[in-house]
Amino acid sequence: MRSLIRRKTRTEYHSVGASRSGKTAAGQGARRDPAPSRLAYKVHRLWLTPLFRGALRVGLPVGAVLLVVGLYLSNPDNRAAIMGSVTKVQRSIQERPEFMVKLMAVEGASPVVDDAVRQMLPIDFPISSFDLDLEAMRQQIAQLDVVEKAALRIRPGGVLEVAITERDPVIVWRHDGILDLLDRTGHRVASMTARNGRPDLPLIAGMGADRAVREALELIATARPLGADLRGLVRVGERRWDLVLASKQRIMLPANDPVSALEQVIALDQAQEVLSRDLTVVDMRTPQRPTLRLTNPAVEELRRIRGREFGEDPS
Repeated sequence: MRSLIRRKTRTEYHSVGASRSGKTAAGQGARRDPAPSRLAYKVHRLWLTPLFRGALRVGLPVGAVLLVVGLYLSNPDNRAAIMGSVTKVQRSIQERPEFMVKLMAVEGASPVVDDAVRQMLPIDFPISSFDLDLEAMRQQIAQLDVVEKAALRIRPGGVLEVAITERDPVIVWRHDGILDLLDRTGHRVASMTARNGRPDLPLIAGMGADRAVREALELIATARPLGADLRGLVRVGERRWDLVLASKQRIMLPANDPVSALEQVIALDQAQEVLSRDLTVVDMRTPQRPTLRLTNPAVEELRRIRGREFGEDPS
């Protein structure tokens, strides 16, 4: 009897345990899985990226603003209204009294150049300084032959200052029937109608003489002992000089080192007064062998003297 009771008890116990374990397994199967889904995981990982967060926080608002501005500016009337407002504000600033130029002052120029500059720059004063292109005006003034340098600036008080440095003429160049004044570099300064307009300046002539002004000035300085007998220099073949004297005598100088050749002639004249004789040409093109060309009367006289020496009939 007792064994039957024990068997029954064990059987009931096993059945109760099995039912409890079944309930426990069923309850565990119905509980939600805490792991995120694949999509949620990818979204979460993307949100952790700094570039993505910055794009959402900054790029999205900026893009929206640009879209609205672009739609607004796509209308031509809106663009015209904005440009008109900007231009109005700009002109109101540029036309303030402190930016206005009221007059022009030309410094360092002769009256003729002063008048020429004012004619080249017909400015209607008063005018805003923002409307003046100083560099373009400077280049326009520099086109004048007489102007070596030009500088423009706006002084306090609304004064446009034009500082002019004029070229200094040092020589007169005669070519093709024209008289031009040249500076030391050979640049043209102005034209003349007559030689007596600048009798204080030496004279050069011939094609290409303007490209050898420095050499001509050296020769003129070397020929200073000749004084008023010097009439000028003539460029020959665009390569050498002839020095012309008042007595129509010519000193033909070489292409190379003409200053030394002229110094020899001057030294010879000071020692033997060669230029005071009946000569037409002193040929120094070969400095080692100077050649003198006599006038016709001097040649006849020389023949007569030689004829007497050799007992010939002068007739």
